[in-house]
Amino acid sequence: MKKGLIVVDLQNEYLPTGKLPLTGIEAAVANAGRVISHARDIGIAIFHVRHESEDEASPIFAEGSNGVQIQSAVAPEGDEPVIVKHHINAFRETNLKQQLDAANVQEVLVIGAMSHMCIDAVVRAAADMGYPVTVLHDACATLDLTFGGVTVPAAQTHAAMMAAFEFGYARVKSVDDYLAAQ
Repeated sequence: MKKGLIVVDLQNEYLPTGKLPLTGIEAAVANAGRVISHARDIGIAIFHVRHESEDEASPIFAEGSNGVQIQSAVAPEGDEPVIVKHHINAFRETNLKQQLDAANVQEVLVIGAMSHMCIDAVVRAAADMGYPVTVLHDACATLDLTFGGVTVPAAQTHAAMMAAFEFGYARVKSVDDYLAAQ
């Protein structure tokens, strides 16, 4: 099966210097860089996704801001497409599905941010469309969440998402395990 790599929202906004810093983003981006490099070496199609807010008053992901830019360590090269999205789900109101189809992608690898939002949405949507999905958990990052006065640390948020994927939506592997099997 022909694979495609979907790199979701690895943007400057998520760095410690950004407006929405994620726990472990530097390690996730380093691992993502390894996956992207490998994909380029063996000819796996890469699809970069970048979030931009449609709300001009939005404090995050503002069009034209430094925060909206893809981090240089994982920036697109050559003719690798960049799909700009305005919603959590990278398939919603974008041409991601058409791009995957045009490249004859039959299976997707997913990396990026945030585990509990945009990664969750793209994984479930891809699985619902019939793609076999693999998530490389240590090339993804998230942040602490709070609900009902309870703070859930990022590591637990991330683990809960990966467990949910593995339960019914995707294979979940480490970058090392994935690369070793190639």
